[in-house]
Amino acid sequence: MPLDPQLISRLRSTVDAACADPKTDIPGATVVVVGKDGEELFAHSAGKQGVRSDSPMTLDNIFWIASCTKMLVGVACMQLVEQGVLKLDDGAQTESLCPELKELKVLRSDGTLEQKKTAITLRMLLTHTAGFGYSFFNERLRDWALPVGIDEFSGRFEDIKLPLLFQPGTSWEYGVGVDWAGLALERATGLRLNAYLQKNVLQPLGIKEMTMIPRQEMREKLAHMHTRDKDGVLRPSDHLLRQPLVVDPDNESEVARIFNSGGAGMFSKPQEYAQVLAVLLNNGTCPRTGAQILRKETVDEMFRNQIPSLPNYSRQRIPAAKPHLTNEIQELYPVPGSPPQGWGLTFMLSNGGGTGRSAGTGHWAGLANLWWWCDRENGVAGIVCTQVLPFADAKVLGLWVDVESQVYKAMGASK
Repeated sequence: MPLDPQLISRLRSTVDAACADPKTDIPGATVVVVGKDGEELFAHSAGKQGVRSDSPMTLDNIFWIASCTKMLVGVACMQLVEQGVLKLDDGAQTESLCPELKELKVLRSDGTLEQKKTAITLRMLLTHTAGFGYSFFNERLRDWALPVGIDEFSGRFEDIKLPLLFQPGTSWEYGVGVDWAGLALERATGLRLNAYLQKNVLQPLGIKEMTMIPRQEMREKLAHMHTRDKDGVLRPSDHLLRQPLVVDPDNESEVARIFNSGGAGMFSKPQEYAQVLAVLLNNGTCPRTGAQILRKETVDEMFRNQIPSLPNYSRQRIPAAKPHLTNEIQELYPVPGSPPQGWGLTFMLSNGGGTGRSAGTGHWAGLANLWWWCDRENGVAGIVCTQVLPFADAKVLGLWVDVESQVYKAMGASK
């Protein structure tokens, strides 16, 4: 269903207005909305490539998509589950592939460590119930690492070898679990994660500008990273994921040293990420190339609530443990009436929302304020891409809500 030309004009104006003042609004943004048939309903960029750049942001610019990577790795892991190569609930298999998991301990609230009592399964890794956290979202984990600290974006495998925050399977905490899932995939297939994704997920969709090791021409189109200070003013900042951007992409030995982060390692053109969302809308088959990436029942499982015993997980406070990386979050995604919320295989299930999305909509985000949603019932998905820290930037969240609300209002009016 194409959007009305007047709505497209209003959406363009909305994105333009959000980027009107590069110092205090959003320096640059790309927004893409796609339908079940893979056709773009809306695609627009506004602002600049960076606050110190004279180049306009365009649809060709490349973004570090951070945790938007997780959904891609979930798709890849579920391909292998379909084939019987990986098993969702076999802790012995997961810990055989990743024996490092056997040695992990659980960090108590008093700072001491206790033995892990349960084997970690692939399902736990994909649903953030294994016990892993992120140091920037968890003060206990941050303090455990002092005085050295933790850098989950170092490009080194060693920096995801973190203690657990609870016994596996007993709670929910957002963390590096999908990085471990990607490692299990590598060891099960003998392929680096990026190579597996290129061969089995991205190339079949005709995607060419999405990778964990950007080529030089992609680096030249990279959107700049920014930090919003407490006074609301933006300033340029160093890129968090430096290693893949400074190695020689043609030097295999250099590239081999880079950890392929299943949790945050991908760089992408937003329009191409939207094509993966279209595959999920279309029950696992690419509407453009006809390639079947997943079976419908597998996509159904990805969108099924995996944590029904934790209906209020999304309402636990997330502190600004590292304020340069994240704002404090009181609730992940408020929904009128505060219904129970869920988690699928790598993404949140909000159970509705004020924008008009269906109860079965999946969505998630990337640390530098990228936000996607995928509504299979209504056949619409989209992504808002920026490169602004800290996470949960009010102006980017406002743009996301505004765009999504306008799209659903128009869809409702056309029915």
